[in-house]
Amino acid sequence: MSVKLIAVDMDGTFLSDSKSYNRARFSAQYQEMQRQGIKFVVASGNQFYQLVSFFPEIAAQIAFVAENGAYVTSENQPLFCGHIPADDVRHILAELSQRDHLHTVVCGEQGAWLHHSAPEKVTTLMSRHYHRLQRYHDVAELPDDIFKFALTLDDALIPSLSAHLHSVLNGSVTPVTSGFGFVDLIIPGVHKANGLKILQRHWQIDDAEVLAFGDSANDREMLTMAGYSFSMANASEEIKRVARYQAGHNNEEAVLDVIERALEGGAPFN
Repeated sequence: MSVKLIAVDMDGTFLSDSKSYNRARFSAQYQEMQRQGIKFVVASGNQFYQLVSFFPEIAAQIAFVAENGAYVTSENQPLFCGHIPADDVRHILAELSQRDHLHTVVCGEQGAWLHHSAPEKVTTLMSRHYHRLQRYHDVAELPDDIFKFALTLDDALIPSLSAHLHSVLNGSVTPVTSGFGFVDLIIPGVHKANGLKILQRHWQIDDAEVLAFGDSANDREMLTMAGYSFSMANASEEIKRVARYQAGHNNEEAVLDVIERALEGGAPFN
């Protein structure tokens, strides 16, 4: 069956470690996608406003599964926005505030917020991923529906933190890691695969017609679902086991190599 949708994770996948990609090569591929009627989707844990900055010429033409699936758009039109009840937001932040090594970004449709007590170096780090990032004093001040929490901490602490949060938050959110020292607390079931399903229904595209790329735990559901799922050579072993195929390294334009094969009908797409 032919490919009708291409979904790419960004950090560690579509982007090199320097947060760049071969724009000229991709532009030519995107033109061919349009000619063949293939949809292009950016599926990332990052903020929508950060993701569009990578595709300034075509952002209004493509689709985004942003914030690990909490915010889904197509051609600049929102199709889905998650919501965490206010009581759960307060409970989650109260629990997280007890851990001094954690810094939490509160994420919503209109922007993202970092507590005023966070060090300036954390603001600098998180602003790379959240282009709309402001300080706040009290969560009750936030003029937005909240749909995700983003935590930054040492990678070595992530497994124990995830296990602890699973036990104390009563399933109100699910911890997922994207690597690079980040953990997102997402609404259960509101992940990248759910975001893709929304778009697939919108376009009437089957799972077997989806080509997806990823490298981290937050790509698991998406790669499990996609008919053509590729893990990166730099992916975690867990994700390599989930994916049906393996691409090369993110620093070697591996995603563009596979897209080229798909557009030309090469293996395994023939």
